[in-house]
Amino acid sequence: MDLTDAPTPIRIALVGDYNADVLAHQAIPLAIDDAAAVLDLDVDYDWLHTSEIQSDEDLVGYDAFWVVPASPYQHTDGALRAIRYARETSSPFLGTCGGFQHAILEYARDVMGWDDAGHAEVDTDGRMVIAPLTCSLVEKTDGIELRPNTLIGRAYGQDKIVEGYHCNYGVAPAFAAALENESLKVTGWDEQGDIRAVELITHPFFVATLFQHERAALEGRPSPLVQAFLNAARR
Repeated sequence: MDLTDAPTPIRIALVGDYNADVLAHQAIPLAIDDAAAVLDLDVDYDWLHTSEIQSDEDLVGYDAFWVVPASPYQHTDGALRAIRYARETSSPFLGTCGGFQHAILEYARDVMGWDDAGHAEVDTDGRMVIAPLTCSLVEKTDGIELRPNTLIGRAYGQDKIVEGYHCNYGVAPAFAAALENESLKVTGWDEQGDIRAVELITHPFFVATLFQHERAALEGRPSPLVQAFLNAARR
């Protein structure tokens, strides 16, 4: 075959500060490779350290963005810039754990106009949209209910799932109430009704979860949401 006829690989930016000791960082390449094999896709991915993201030019050329776990990030503004870029350019976006938290933070600041929105892990002033969880979810597994007919619901093909976590922070109750009339919709919650997944309904594919679904790859299981993410990047 003429090399000029070869399909162009899908380029994924993995935004976060890579650490080989972080289980989610070990799992993500496995999850992507597994999903790419199932979908018969050629996928390249680059780890983008948050300090490397200084302008939108640093994000040009990627087909999709995954803001990965292990916050606090060394350069919060870099992570927020990547999220805003994906949102404003309608590029497929996936956020897990820290990526979920910062997707909430970016939306609060840049869409809702909460300039003082803060993350309690690193901020002391302002309105905390991300606050300590009542009960830690570090290395915990829990049930999640998914809203039907949503991106995440269709990806899993069921309304109730069980996934693992590694986090101490989630959406503050006061901000959860403020989201009720926003385009960033709650699409997954735990048995107590706390937010565990959100989607931006004005965007082709913008999904963020507090749980780390990618960890399934460490056990040789597929991650349905990663498959949906790559499918969106292909389109």
